[in-house]
Amino acid sequence: MGLSSRTLEITVISGENLSVTEDAYVVVRAESIKSCTTKMAKKSDGNNKNSSFISWNEKFLLDMSLHARSITFEVQCKKFKGARPLGVARIAVSDFLGGDVPENCLQVLSYGLRDWEGRRNGVIHFSVRVAAVSAVEPVKGMVACNKDAGDQLMGINVGDKNCNGVVVGVPFWWNYPNII
Repeated sequence: MGLSSRTLEITVISGENLSVTEDAYVVVRAESIKSCTTKMAKKSDGNNKNSSFISWNEKFLLDMSLHARSITFEVQCKKFKGARPLGVARIAVSDFLGGDVPENCLQVLSYGLRDWEGRRNGVIHFSVRVAAVSAVEPVKGMVACNKDAGDQLMGINVGDKNCNGVVVGVPFWWNYPNII
């Protein structure tokens, strides 16, 4: 029986220049229905409606299938009847796996976020590394994300400690016309 997935250790560090008036959280998914969600983060500058810095500082283990080519990080805020997306980034797996960097090397990365209309909306900072095979069990301060997204897709129960961590990726044109 061969390997069908690898486990990534992801730490969602912070976000900056986000236009948000509510507390924000991050949802991370690796081309799967399964996702991980950070806790809600408070704005760092209480007097300003548009926070310039939000800190999550959460670690989690994310199972990623071997065929996955990207990881999606979506910054959201909870609204009265659901979730409101603030920014999304899709990061190519080739940005941190393969090449000259060893897989178990910790890499700290920053990617721009885009809103659903394709406009820039902040930057997300995170770290990533391939977890050692023996580190399948979470260590203190980490949570393994192996359950179905269910309620998390709509941003419900984001305060629970289901998963910790989030990432956001390389900017892409969300509404770019398809010329085929």
